[in-house]
Amino acid sequence: MITNNIQKSIRNSYHNLQAQLDNFVPRRAQNYLVAEIAKTLCGEYHKSTRILVAEAGTGIGKSLSYLMGAIPVALSNQRKIVISTATVALQEQLMNKDLPLYRRITDVPFSFIVAKGRQRYCCAEKLAVAAGVDGGQLAIFETKPTNDTLETLKNLYHELANQKWDGDRDSWPDTISDEVWQLIVSDKHSCNNSFAAHRHCPFQKARSELDRNDVIIANHSLVMADADLGGGVILPEPENTIYIFDEAHHLPHVARDHSAAAATLKGAASWLEKLNQSLSKYVNLADAKRVGRFHEQASSAFQQLIPELSRLPNHFSAQQFNEGILRFENGELPEWLELLAKELKRESQKANQAVAKIADLIAEQVKEGELASRLAEPALSELGFYIQRLENLQQVWTLMAQPQPERGAPLARWFEISKEREGDFIANVSPLEIGWQLDQQIWSRCVGAVLVSATMRALNSFQYFCRQAGISDKAEDGVQFLALSSPFDYQQQAELLIPKMDYEPTAPEFTHYLAKRLGEYIQPNQANLVLFSSYWQMKEVADKLKPLCKSSNWTLQLQGEKSRSEILKKHKNLVEKQKTSILFGTGSFSEGLDLPGELLENLIITKIPFGVPTSPVEQAHAEYIQRLGGNPFLQIAVPDASKKLIQSVGRLLRKERDSGRVVILDRRIISKRYGKQLLDSLPPFKRVVEY
Repeated sequence: MITNNIQKSIRNSYHNLQAQLDNFVPRRAQNYLVAEIAKTLCGEYHKSTRILVAEAGTGIGKSLSYLMGAIPVALSNQRKIVISTATVALQEQLMNKDLPLYRRITDVPFSFIVAKGRQRYCCAEKLAVAAGVDGGQLAIFETKPTNDTLETLKNLYHELANQKWDGDRDSWPDTISDEVWQLIVSDKHSCNNSFAAHRHCPFQKARSELDRNDVIIANHSLVMADADLGGGVILPEPENTIYIFDEAHHLPHVARDHSAAAATLKGAASWLEKLNQSLSKYVNLADAKRVGRFHEQASSAFQQLIPELSRLPNHFSAQQFNEGILRFENGELPEWLELLAKELKRESQKANQAVAKIADLIAEQVKEGELASRLAEPALSELGFYIQRLENLQQVWTLMAQPQPERGAPLARWFEISKEREGDFIANVSPLEIGWQLDQQIWSRCVGAVLVSATMRALNSFQYFCRQAGISDKAEDGVQFLALSSPFDYQQQAELLIPKMDYEPTAPEFTHYLAKRLGEYIQPNQANLVLFSSYWQMKEVADKLKPLCKSSNWTLQLQGEKSRSEILKKHKNLVEKQKTSILFGTGSFSEGLDLPGELLENLIITKIPFGVPTSPVEQAHAEYIQRLGGNPFLQIAVPDASKKLIQSVGRLLRKERDSGRVVILDRRIISKRYGKQLLDSLPPFKRVVEY
């Protein structure tokens, strides 16, 4: 039940909010959302199921709503809050804007911190080695590094050493390439806080603060990583946690991707061979009496794994592959591969456990003062790299060998031709449905959960999301559902234009035609955002549009060319000078991008954001639904596109006084039967359709 103290705290914070914000406008929908969150988490509706699924349209102020509704409940009951997002942008907004504001208006003191996965931080020791400090070790490079790579590493090291960079990949102003990042990323095996040199590593500094805070800002991937470890390993245990999933519509896809695994065949055999050859030098650093049997176990496993993985590609022919993919229908493997998968599972597990134990024994030698850190750390760094690969290899073949379930969706299993190594293949496994796992790991264990987004419904229904996320939509099961519209006057504030187009996006001529027509819909001396469904198409159109931009004095920026913060900074400067600024973006620019007022007045959507139907996972899911007698396009593709389209158009109006235009250059939204459903799900803009 809601106590008087909780009610008082919520009322006080809302009252103080009016004094803190200029031009504050009371929002009935925001008040209602705060109340429903507090009631749900206090067990007013259901004693044990304390879950609220809420669609809160743009402009309601959902972030402040869940802070005001959930934090007093958590603190009153001595619980932790984990706020999980899908984008870095929202994490930064919560950290730098919303939580500081809420702390000013509440009468309950609390602390907060951002938690990111280890892979977002560099390891200071690895960076020093890679940058060539004290001679460095060029052995960490598989191929000779370029001058640009070495220059980048030196810059990173210099800024970290001078405390001008915190070691967080996301806070570096430019994009750090994957090639560079893999050399310096923190890993759990070598970047160990039991070693003095690592106690002040960026990740260790960040993690040591976690337990001291009441509110932890995480992301969906980190929550799933913690859940896979059993919960309470990286983040607080679910039994003591209230979860708030913002941008919750992403959670099922993140959970599914997190449970998928992929590994090369010949590539794996190659690095296993290198590890096998190097094993003796690692073993010599450990206690000789204890390490021997693990050395034997690892060697024995390698002798099985290396030849089997090397020979496996010989079982396939090019004719079996369709556009580079060989997918096993209904996830069923041929008998010979099923038997081989079981063997590879057993041997990869044995190798992983043995090598991990060798690393542990080396670490023990350091702790006991029997081995110098300077000798152990390079070895543990290299071993950590191999152990991560072994863990992945084990996961692939464990899933590949998993028996078909008696009920529910099968696993998607496929091989694809490697683009990086001639004659090599990549083994892939992915679950199709992840809802049962989310229920088992989170919903059935946590104190309570709030799942919120501007687009929770697909085609005006919560059913699609519930099925994906493993949440019951039956009234008797106690989950609460809420749909709150944005406070905007859509008819007066914005126009939806659907121009006459000669081609639909499925036509081969569409990309060339799009580049030719796009310039007509750019608004001069305004802020323009153009959203694409594919990075390739965005680049093609940009190349063809550049001459027009140059002659018209328009500035065009592409997502990925620089960091998001740098792109938006330049965009803002151009808009302030009333210049024509054009942003080209793909999926991640379709949401989490907050450009209020004059920062966005013209939004162009080049095509309905249907998922790629050629993805083996989507093909397998469609196959499964068809087998059950359903229609995959209507049951998966259309609802998914509906959610993405709503997110995309949501970029335009961010505040009550914003105005502008949305242009959709995809005629299927009026020419196809499903188009009406998509249109009816969009906000009620004033519509202009050209014929």
